[in-house]
Amino acid sequence: MSEQVAAVAGGVIGGILLLILIGIAVYLLWKKICLLPSYEELTNSVTPTHQDASLEDQTLSQPSSVIQPKSIRTRSVPFIIPPKFHGRDWINLTNGEQVQKDSDPYVTPESGPRCSFHSLAGAYLIGSINPELYKFPEDKSETDFPECNIGRLWFSVEYEQEAERLLVSLIKARKLQPPTDSCSPFVKIYLLPDERRYLQSKTKRKTLNPQFDENFIFQVSSKTLYQRTLKFSVYHVDKQKKHHLLGQVIFPLKNETLTGDSKLVIWRDLEAENLEPPSEYGDIQFSLSYNDYLGRLTVVVLRAKGLKFQDERYTASVYIKVSLMNHNKFIKCKKTTAVLGSPNPVYNETFSFKANQMELDTASLSLSVLQSAEGDKTHLLGRVVVGPFMYTRGKELEHWNEMISKPKELVKRWHALCRNT
Repeated sequence: MSEQVAAVAGGVIGGILLLILIGIAVYLLWKKICLLPSYEELTNSVTPTHQDASLEDQTLSQPSSVIQPKSIRTRSVPFIIPPKFHGRDWINLTNGEQVQKDSDPYVTPESGPRCSFHSLAGAYLIGSINPELYKFPEDKSETDFPECNIGRLWFSVEYEQEAERLLVSLIKARKLQPPTDSCSPFVKIYLLPDERRYLQSKTKRKTLNPQFDENFIFQVSSKTLYQRTLKFSVYHVDKQKKHHLLGQVIFPLKNETLTGDSKLVIWRDLEAENLEPPSEYGDIQFSLSYNDYLGRLTVVVLRAKGLKFQDERYTASVYIKVSLMNHNKFIKCKKTTAVLGSPNPVYNETFSFKANQMELDTASLSLSVLQSAEGDKTHLLGRVVVGPFMYTRGKELEHWNEMISKPKELVKRWHALCRNT
């Protein structure tokens, strides 16, 4: 009898457990099927804050043509907020964009137009990015001209390594200053140190802003390429067919990257040619600058002209040695690279020396032009010394004093070379 009671009790308990498991399974299935469609409604069911409510009232009071997004065409880029940030508060700014507040982080923002992209499902459009803020800076090379400017030239340079060809593209010139009202310019292009041969552009009639767009080719080996210098001479042709030099651009190639996929457009201001005849031993042009804050004296060796070689048996190799002196005592010296075979070498090299401001009254700079000879011998072609009244007079003293009176500015001048300095 007791065995029958135990069997009935076990069956009842088993049935109850089975019903509980079935109930749990049905509940979970109902929750999965019935509650999913209401997820999107829950995100919009939260009551907005008083700021959002006031904005909503203002929006509803406007005509429907204003609030419908389809009626407004804009070039702005939409800024989308991902769904994971929906549970945060946003406040309106004057430009219509929104920024997150630190307080009340659990308030849902007012919903905007839904995005149509599948990858951004559930995202809301909260503002836009103004493309005007991300434009490249405006090129002012055609509008910003310094005082006493005599013109500006645009060109590009490229070197083909395999063919050993230097490609020069002459693009344009602007703000030329001819001696008369009318201007018919053209350009001669030299590859220094060879000044006997040149390539010439077409003449543009009656314009101060000629557009050339011409290409020129120089055959030059890669070994000597970075020792060469481009010279652009801009001329004007008058009614009597006479040529007048308006200015020139000197462009050394040694510090430039000429091989590459992209062609870099370069512009340079025209410089007036030094019309004075060369002195007995030649002339040298360099710039001086003194930075009183850093205590640094800077020398930029630009070029020389009219040099008189002493030993014609060898190919002339000319360099310039810059020496800093104090009380006629040697402090330090630096040298330029050597330029072969030209009485008018171009260097464009910069050197810096440490010099205390209190030492400028006793310091001086000596620039010596030297020609390499057989072995380790050198010939002095000329020298110039610039410094205070203790050592110099004339143009050399004026150059030094102007450098001191214009700190951090480059002061450029020509100087005649001497051999008895």
